Amino acid sequence: MNIDRIEFNSWMERLMERFNLLDDKVKEMKNQNFEIDGEQLLDNQDVLQMLKISSRSLQRYRTSKRLPYYTISGKLYYKLSDVHQFIRDSFNGNSRS
Repeated sequence: MNIDRIEFNSWMERLMERFNLLDDKVKEMKNQNFEIDGEQLLDNQDVLQMLKISSRSLQRYRTSKRLPYYTISGKLYYKLSDVHQFIRDSFNGNSRS
């Protein structure tokens, strides 16, 4: 099967346009903030980076009920205000253990 150069270039342009659309959609989804009752939700990775802790430490904070969390479709989320309160409590020495 032989494809002439013009047809090949046209096909490649359409293919690249689709890739660009997919790239835009992925970027849009990554920048999407999840909210509940107008408050931003953070996932595990966000909280780990924000607090600079290990996943085991985060699990301990959940288990000890020091950091409230929500399960939505099997994924864990934390309200930003709860994370801020956790930080304030940690600085003030108010541990709930």
